[in-house]
Amino acid sequence: MVKKNLLNIFVVLVLAVLLIGGNVMAQDSLAQIREKGKMVVGLDDSFPPMGFRSQSGEIVGFDIDLAKEAAKRIGVDVEFKAVDWDGVILSLKNGMIDVIWNGLTITPEREESIDFTQPYLENSQSIVVQADSEIDSKEDLAGKVVGIQLGSSAVSAVESEPKVLATFEELRKFSNNTEALMDLQTGRVQAVVLDVIVGRYYMSKRPGQFKVLEDNFGAEKYGVGVREDADSFRKALNNALDEMIADGTAAEISQKWFGEDIVLK
Repeated sequence: MVKKNLLNIFVVLVLAVLLIGGNVMAQDSLAQIREKGKMVVGLDDSFPPMGFRSQSGEIVGFDIDLAKEAAKRIGVDVEFKAVDWDGVILSLKNGMIDVIWNGLTITPEREESIDFTQPYLENSQSIVVQADSEIDSKEDLAGKVVGIQLGSSAVSAVESEPKVLATFEELRKFSNNTEALMDLQTGRVQAVVLDVIVGRYYMSKRPGQFKVLEDNFGAEKYGVGVREDADSFRKALNNALDEMIADGTAAEISQKWFGEDIVLK
């Protein structure tokens, strides 16, 4: 009986140590970032206006400016690392990057493997076609070649409507939206499904060439992706976002890239 009681006590102590250790690791996520002195942001560097390379090769964009400001408020530097978007979740989970800050849609599937900050932008998966196209709705995509970015939330949005997807001649996947829109421009695809924020940005750069249909594949929200259990780091990012919204910094950044304040309050 004594041995059994001692064994029970030992098991309880081990469980307690494991629980405390797990909590300490979660609480220390911000301390680890500060000790490192920087947060590494993973992104697709061909995703304007969220994050992309300027003509000089510098990574710029709306999310880039937000991340720089957040890092400054947390008290660390920021490093931007271009990664394969199709494997961006794995890059976060294996520690190659600390955050995904690049127009990352909050989806149930992603929430199963990573955590998110509060949402900061609303978006929808919209259909972009050539300005003179006769395509006016999802139903008009029947028999058409539709372009989409590999690994993007647009893929799951389209696949969530299997009856519509089944009518396509082909769902052609590209490594980035820039390539997809180039093929739309040349007529190799008849439509592209992508984030409306991105689509409207491209339209502003090429006036009169494309149009966005009213019909879409669903509304969604953007958040910053962090590793599971990085609670203190995630809280610090939320605090930084709240501060930027409250003092107008986020609005200024939004005006710079979109010509209006579209940040969620």
